Amino acid sequence: MRGSGLALALLAVVAGAALAFGTGRIAIPPLDVVQVLIAAVGGPAYDGPATAETIVLSIRGPRVAAAMLCGAALATAGAAFQGLFRNPLVSPDILGASSGAALGAILGIFFSLGVGGIQLAAFAGGLLAVAIVYGIGAAVRSGDPILSLVLTGVVVGSLLGAGVGMLKYLADPYNQLPAMTFWLLGSLAGTAPEDVLPLLTPVALGTLVLLALRWRLDALSLPEEEARALGLATGRLRVAIVMAATLVTAASVAAAGVIGWVGLVVPHLARFLVGPEFGRLLPVTAALGAAYLLLIDTLARSMAAVELPLGILTAVIGTPVFLWLLATARRGWA
Repeated sequence: MRGSGLALALLAVVAGAALAFGTGRIAIPPLDVVQVLIAAVGGPAYDGPATAETIVLSIRGPRVAAAMLCGAALATAGAAFQGLFRNPLVSPDILGASSGAALGAILGIFFSLGVGGIQLAAFAGGLLAVAIVYGIGAAVRSGDPILSLVLTGVVVGSLLGAGVGMLKYLADPYNQLPAMTFWLLGSLAGTAPEDVLPLLTPVALGTLVLLALRWRLDALSLPEEEARALGLATGRLRVAIVMAATLVTAASVAAAGVIGWVGLVVPHLARFLVGPEFGRLLPVTAALGAAYLLLIDTLARSMAAVELPLGILTAVIGTPVFLWLLATARRGWA
């Protein structure tokens, strides 16, 4: 199964995209979806209904792209952090990126900023939170740098969560509070074509860095002394991985809100398919993350009369999947 893991993951992405493009209040046949996409990249002109072209390119297209980018980013960051901290229960918000982005977005809503301002505040908040965590962790200089980072992330994340709670308490209960609650639950509703590029740039940059360092992650998942004995500059490598994973996490949270479980469940699923070696694990994790969030977002906008928050569905679906993986996995973490 290890050799075919990437092929299965890419097939899941294609199937998820096909389902996402065709499913909705107005169903679009798969052949029409293919013809519209081919015409969009310079192929023969689409001669079908103009409504189908508008829905695929202007409404569902940006949302599909955002779901794929966010899913791949969160899953890849989760796998990288799990290897870095040598802990299979770690998720992308371990260093406070999600909490910092949430506080930034809530501040933007509290001060009545526009959508772009809210996203920028969320992105900056995520980066700043991790910078603070890393600065405090480096200043403490305890015996185990990994443990210092984890504990500092938990403490700072708790403080940022208290800030979110305070702003929700002070917010206008009729206008601001519903917007804050909706954003914190996660959603890709309203994603426009112009929103894709600001998401693509940091996600592509951070993901490429993590993929380039995937071979070194295998050595970095060893105990500190053994990793240094192999010639790794563990301090600088750890900073590069944290920066790249934080960049993609903050960008995803800024675009879609707080979406849990993707960065925890998907790396375990990929590990179940191809094993723990990061050379194979990270590409499969990225593809499965894109497919997973595509499925979640399609369900969110099609299974009920009112669109469901992504954060709720990822928890409802992620919990049984994670329990199934625990029950059926035949390989250990090591």
